Amino acid sequence: MSDDADRASQIEEDNLAVILANRPKTTTGVSAVDCEECGDPIEEKRRIALPGIQTCCFCAQLNEDKGKFKMGRVR
Repeated sequence: MSDDADRASQIEEDNLAVILANRPKTTTGVSAVDCEECGDPIEEKRRIALPGIQTCCFCAQLNEDKGKFKMGRVR
């Protein structure tokens, strides 16, 4: 019987698969190994899924949130 952590992990993997299947295929190039903003390593799965990526998930989310704030979409 799987526990909550196993179920959560499976849900996360399933969600990632859906996101990757529906993402625009516009990124190209060589991905950075380390984030250009914070210097932390970028996960291999992210580098493979998004060729040319230069930021880690955390920094990408921060940048997206900043953009939403500037556009007045954050309440």
